[in-house]
Amino acid sequence: MKEEEVNRCQIQEWYPKFKFVSIKTLIHKLPERFIDYLLDDSGPFLLPTSVLNEDALPNRIHNPDDEEDFQVSEGSDDEAEEPYALPAFPELELKVKESIESLGGAIFPKLNWSAPKGSAWISTSGTLRCTNFNELALLFRASNSLVHDLCHAYDSCHNKITSRPQNFFLALHKWYPSFKPDMEFRCFVQNQKLVGISQREVTTFYPVLIEKKNDILLLTQSFFHNHVRDKFESENYTFDVYVTNDERVKIVDFNPWGGVTLSLMFTWDELEHIRSKGDDVEFRVVEDRCGVRPGLKTAVPYDYLDTSSGSGWDQFLRNVDEELRRQHMSTEAGA
Repeated sequence: MKEEEVNRCQIQEWYPKFKFVSIKTLIHKLPERFIDYLLDDSGPFLLPTSVLNEDALPNRIHNPDDEEDFQVSEGSDDEAEEPYALPAFPELELKVKESIESLGGAIFPKLNWSAPKGSAWISTSGTLRCTNFNELALLFRASNSLVHDLCHAYDSCHNKITSRPQNFFLALHKWYPSFKPDMEFRCFVQNQKLVGISQREVTTFYPVLIEKKNDILLLTQSFFHNHVRDKFESENYTFDVYVTNDERVKIVDFNPWGGVTLSLMFTWDELEHIRSKGDDVEFRVVEDRCGVRPGLKTAVPYDYLDTSSGSGWDQFLRNVDEELRRQHMSTEAGA
């Protein structure tokens, strides 16, 4: 794998070429201070202080008011520690707020390559749906998967000359509540030829895929030849697509061939040798419940095992309580 192949898979690189066959997305360059904030694990888990929306999530998970009056600094008998300064990113928060409004009120976020899928558990909806900046920051701060983008994006490159991209970008995808995980697929391209397609969500058996398998195969092959093959410059890569109810195909993402990219229903060795078997594209789905693949289990960060007041888990529970309160008030108003 080459560094330039990895770079082509950054959303700010491929989206402008494929925006008309992709999910509506707005992209913002991130300030370096925000990257430092995401990587900082030297202190308590802090959410940015909101300067635009007082109704956003509470600004801070770590609550000094619930602790002792002071803490003694190392090497001192009587000096109290300085309180942690709350981070704030007013310009970025304003851009995110305006983008969310223009995209219909809800988005799901990602960095150059990755979305914070491992932190969906902390969301009240159990998804990556965000309606404000602090919800986005909470998902990002709780995510371990984003460390790949921030620190290890080029680890699989044989010509690695840098440890991180020069700039990081925040991509805000329009949130579609009707999005069906059974209609998302990963396509594998070797030597600019589509050689394999896999069901993207391999932890579930979807009977509808057995019924529509041939139709989906034809749609995806046609889409690749008409919209992808001559526009994406790498010879070997993968791309994820979503098939809508009216049989339109939308690009969701691009990923490098091999490395940390999941091969799903295939092995990389199988994919390397499929072309020698003929010109047919091999399309694999979970054929029955016995064929379900184990998912990648995402461990809850240790910090969240602390349930004391002000802890990350305490914040999560408060989020849930607030969501239940809003639903209850909505129900009463409609009665």
